[in-house]
Amino acid sequence: MAAPRAGLGAGAGAAAGVPGRQGSSGVEVVFPSEPAPPAPLCPHGPTLLFVKVNQGKEETRRFYACSACRDRKDCNFFQWEDEKLSGARLAAREAHNRKCQPPLSRTQCAERYLKFIELPLSQRKFCQRCQQLLLPDDWEKHHEHRVVGDISITQLRRPSQLLYPLENKKTNAQYLFADRSCQFLVDLLPTLGFTRVLCVGTPRLHELIRLKASDDKKSNIKSLLLDIDFRYSQFYMEDSFCHYNMFNHHFFDGKAALEVCRTFLQEDKGEGVIMVTDPPFGGLVEPLAVTFKKLIAMWKEGQSEGSSHKELPIFWIFPYFFESRIRQFFPSFCMLDYQVDYDNHALYKHGKTGRKQSPVRIFTNIPPNKIILPSEEGYRFCPLCQRYISLENQHCEHCNSCTSKDGRKWNHCFFCKKCVKPSWIHCSICGHCALPDHSCGGPKDGCFICGELDHKRSTCPKITTSKKVNRAVRKQKQRKSNKMKMGITKGQSMNHTSVTRKKNRRERAHQYLCS
Repeated sequence: MAAPRAGLGAGAGAAAGVPGRQGSSGVEVVFPSEPAPPAPLCPHGPTLLFVKVNQGKEETRRFYACSACRDRKDCNFFQWEDEKLSGARLAAREAHNRKCQPPLSRTQCAERYLKFIELPLSQRKFCQRCQQLLLPDDWEKHHEHRVVGDISITQLRRPSQLLYPLENKKTNAQYLFADRSCQFLVDLLPTLGFTRVLCVGTPRLHELIRLKASDDKKSNIKSLLLDIDFRYSQFYMEDSFCHYNMFNHHFFDGKAALEVCRTFLQEDKGEGVIMVTDPPFGGLVEPLAVTFKKLIAMWKEGQSEGSSHKELPIFWIFPYFFESRIRQFFPSFCMLDYQVDYDNHALYKHGKTGRKQSPVRIFTNIPPNKIILPSEEGYRFCPLCQRYISLENQHCEHCNSCTSKDGRKWNHCFFCKKCVKPSWIHCSICGHCALPDHSCGGPKDGCFICGELDHKRSTCPKITTSKKVNRAVRKQKQRKSNKMKMGITKGQSMNHTSVTRKKNRRERAHQYLCS
């Protein structure tokens, strides 16, 4: 998965037709109910329309920003909704967007892949620096790079193990399924009767499905990968991978890729297909829901009139604390107790206990009693809830449900009339359950220092001047320390110049103090 714009606030809320939190502050994404002009384009496709919200009130001016990057350093696109751009600025933007696209087209990547697999093993090379499969004509350009040789067919079938995971947490951090979770899904999907899997942001699942199909002649399951990481295009043909942004439903290779996806979804009149998606956890739920509904609509186009009531089966893999947001858009979804874990994530690991357990779950519109969770991991069937639950999840007779969300046993609060986490207690002042050391009546929004609602902590006027000065001094010391660690030396002449400058500064400072 690749992490997009996140931490923008409460979410789209009312702007997307879904009730937002009253009195919330932040940035919300806007989906106009009436037909609107096409959104301007950035290197990641059509931008999204945002609005700043302060205490539940929208500001008057809205703006467009990148759907895939939350850090301006990664994509600095910004345009006011009512801003008129000159022809020169539009031309410069188009040139910039073209410059940011992958160097090779989808067709060129497929042609290179076919040539690569025909090479003898000794000539199959992969540049780790450029993350690129190399043909003999490329060797000279990469001779100073770190190159791995003897790339086997097995390695080509597992590109997620050959490529470095993207690690920019603010833009495209990739966390890949652990083999345990991946194998569980690969084994589960055929038992549910699925023969095609649309993998949206799940490259490792796509790999294992294809591996199983090639190794097991009885397996007839197929998959199509949609992912924003264009590096996968050099490992798959056009009918197996589409370069795709799930936050704006953008196919980077245009109508040809769109038709590949449409054909895949509508094959056999849409029967036997499921969508499995693992979006970046920092992403807003609203744009994802809008995109998934467009994929559902694409699938429904191939349905017969008598099947219009059916839903596209979906596995949406996301942290459990997004349950209410997901169900606002997909009321038929339920959350499974199965804990999904990842290879390269320090916290989201299987086998941990208490609060350290992975919070990632599967949300689905498939009846939960049909999904059998592995008993060897402690999952068991609750006949009252008609679903499989985790080991410590206990059925509450007051709630008439197995209430735990995080894998621990929850306790029923008779004041709140619901089950809560075991670490929470009921607060008579706040009127609800919370952590024992919570701040009663503390500011939920606004400044954490003074409690005012019109600004944040970083801009609080009550931060003393001394604190600001100390912070500046610490930053300056850190910069000097970083330079020393890097070992930046520019020769004796530069050192002499630096000493001279420091001496002059000291003399000027002395003159100033004595004047």
